[in-house]
Amino acid sequence: MDIKQYDFDLPEELIAQVPLQDRSSSRLMVLDRAQETIEHHYFSDISQFIQPGDCLVLNDTRVLPARLYGAKEGTGGKVEVLLLHQSEGDEWEVLVKPAKKVKAGTKITFGNGQLVAECTEIQEHGGRKVRFSYEGIFLEVLESLGEMPLPPYIKEQLPDRERYQTVYAKEEGSAAAPTAGLHFTTELLQSLEEKGVEIAYLTLHVGLGTFRPVSVDQIEEHDMHAEFYQLSEETAEQLNRVKENGGKIISVGTTSTRTLETVIRDYGTFTAASGWTDIFIYPPQKLKAIDGLITNFHLPKSTLIMLVSAFAGRDFILEAYNRAVQERYRFFSFGDAMLIL
Repeated sequence: MDIKQYDFDLPEELIAQVPLQDRSSSRLMVLDRAQETIEHHYFSDISQFIQPGDCLVLNDTRVLPARLYGAKEGTGGKVEVLLLHQSEGDEWEVLVKPAKKVKAGTKITFGNGQLVAECTEIQEHGGRKVRFSYEGIFLEVLESLGEMPLPPYIKEQLPDRERYQTVYAKEEGSAAAPTAGLHFTTELLQSLEEKGVEIAYLTLHVGLGTFRPVSVDQIEEHDMHAEFYQLSEETAEQLNRVKENGGKIISVGTTSTRTLETVIRDYGTFTAASGWTDIFIYPPQKLKAIDGLITNFHLPKSTLIMLVSAFAGRDFILEAYNRAVQERYRFFSFGDAMLIL
């Protein structure tokens, strides 16, 4: 399948650079798959479309302040390090810039020597393995020195780093936020629970591969990045119960969707599981785990728009995206949302 089938024209000024002050005041495009209708609402209206007995599935991953700026020992040359994931102990897989300056054995210092990284292995595409040394607790050191790894298309600074976290973020480990969840406030979630909507949590640590463009002409040749996920026994039981009682499983974001579809693919039912998933979902595949999806508006020719197209149909999704451009919706991480039922 040709990648050009998932391209669309997006004016640069529609790429949201800053989040709205009120999370739930973003716009919400509501898509009905059966009727192929499109309605325009605000995210705070979402309870109109979710019924008692339905279940929202949220990804509770928390974004690490994973971007570090340091200097090479000996030369003082500036180096940027972006944490991808923890390999073992204090060893991490990272991206470095400029990569050619960081060879095996190179040491990089951060702050006033609070943190030191030694390159232990050279990998492809600017990747490195480094071993950190420090005093105290690594996450506390990282909180004091690191910056939020905002996507490359966001040029503005983010004064409040919590605005790039969901209000329910708990499990440290992501290199990017599960952005569909950024629209929820504590009050909105509470009102949904009071209505009788169930809330379930899982964890998928988002990797930077989520922003990686598809660089092949034929979609089937794309190598999907792997991300760590965890679905607890409590959540698995909750989801199976909702299904048995006739409720809808509504996934918040493509990360939650990839986790649920991985588990259904591997076990046939919702089952407690953890591991690495590189599942790649695109038409004509059908999604088996979910009945609804809340998601942001994604990059042209990205794996994310392909996943959404697998759920709602490519033609319908591209029509909705064209409508979003006409109606001046805000796109990408800090942009508006779409509810597909």
